[in-house]
Amino acid sequence: MTALKNDTFLRALGRKQTDHTPVWIMRQAGRYLPEYRELRAEAGSFMALCTNPELACEVTLQPLRRFELDAAILFSDILTIPDAMGLGLNFTTGQGPSFERPLRSAKEIENLPRIDPEDDLPYVMAAVKKIRLALDGKVPLIGFSGSPWTLATYMIEGSSSKTWARAKALIFEEPALAHKLLGHLADAVTDYLNAQIRAGAQVVQIFDTWGGALPWAEYREFSLAYMQRIVDGLIRENEGRRVPVILFSKGCAHQLSAIADSGCDAAGVDWTMRLTEARALCADRIALQGNMDPAILLTNPETIRRYVKQTLDDYGSGPGHIFNLGHGITPDVPPENLGCLVDAVHEFSKG
Repeated sequence: MTALKNDTFLRALGRKQTDHTPVWIMRQAGRYLPEYRELRAEAGSFMALCTNPELACEVTLQPLRRFELDAAILFSDILTIPDAMGLGLNFTTGQGPSFERPLRSAKEIENLPRIDPEDDLPYVMAAVKKIRLALDGKVPLIGFSGSPWTLATYMIEGSSSKTWARAKALIFEEPALAHKLLGHLADAVTDYLNAQIRAGAQVVQIFDTWGGALPWAEYREFSLAYMQRIVDGLIRENEGRRVPVILFSKGCAHQLSAIADSGCDAAGVDWTMRLTEARALCADRIALQGNMDPAILLTNPETIRRYVKQTLDDYGSGPGHIFNLGHGITPDVPPENLGCLVDAVHEFSKG
């Protein structure tokens, strides 16, 4: 593979000194870009983009042509694993993802197949390979998956939910069955991320989008424990470099000390906690990623620059910060506002 020209992101993940704070944005390839919307219209659907390696590669590269980002992230979806298990993933405009065959019985959970990601999700691995070649060493490539708990919520509910009542009922009423499902998904995520690493992903992130829906103890038992199991099973060195792992549990800033104990290299932090406090909880054991509120990108350049500086100041001096939002960029953000953010991060963090 081509030598990496910009390794600032990888250095920050290793808590090494960098000449500026690296920045990438969750969902940086997507609906806020007019070129993405045009390509999706041509493809016909979101899944048509995801399952076409050439188009997934193009979408991944689109934000890098506009902005001086320090990392690329694979264009895909967190729900590819349950789709490969036969649940029938669909996306409806304005409603989000849904499954044709959600899990409704113990038998359905027990009969979930073990997938081989290279055979059952070949389009993802082909996309990773194409993106690495197209990047030509410009910046590192991030691969990703949903966490077992987050995958389980969608698989049980059948779609998004405000309460996740079915999924939470399973862990409260039938914890043994919940552990069976989560263990199966942890094995699948481990295999999936390792396949992405072998295909060329240089960093992997686990999105625990709904970890914050769980009570304190249940988060550790039914979410974090399975992410730690995945971390323990991942390829941690490839192409002569360490492969860092980022855990992002939305709504779980109060759990950062335990997250730091998981073996991950970095934790994503949402906007509900100052990075100063997050750093104290982690005691500088891991890098931190975040954490500006995405809604700030709907304001104006002066406000964006002010909050960028505030976020950098909140982290303070020393290595180990990756600038990001506290969650994904929203579709209504003007692209020029993201450009303002990226430029401000580099400007304020240099020197």
